[in-house]
Amino acid sequence: MELEKNERINDLFEFYSPLLTKKQYDYMQLYYADDYSLGEIAEDFSVSRQAVYDNIKRTEKALEGYEQKLHLYAEFSRRNQQAERIQQYVQKHYPDDQQLNHLVTHLENLEEE
Repeated sequence: MELEKNERINDLFEFYSPLLTKKQYDYMQLYYADDYSLGEIAEDFSVSRQAVYDNIKRTEKALEGYEQKLHLYAEFSRRNQQAERIQQYVQKHYPDDQQLNHLVTHLENLEEE
């Protein structure tokens, strides 16, 4: 369960990090992406562990709130699932159709642009 939560927070962070304050961004980056402990972050910023913990929890709630309002991550996930289903279908039924395979690859790469 904890791993799933961490993955979700990391995914939401990828989408909504531009909406965070610098401090929120820094704490989340260090805690989730760089695997710093609360104590290490507190020491780096000269604050208490509790202050770091509270900020991270508020930021997690903010990220969930952004997702509830904007649905960017959910829509991204649905598009990726659909693109994967299309790719599997094309590979199974039209493996030699180079143009169709090229179009599917292009569709998949649109998310990365």
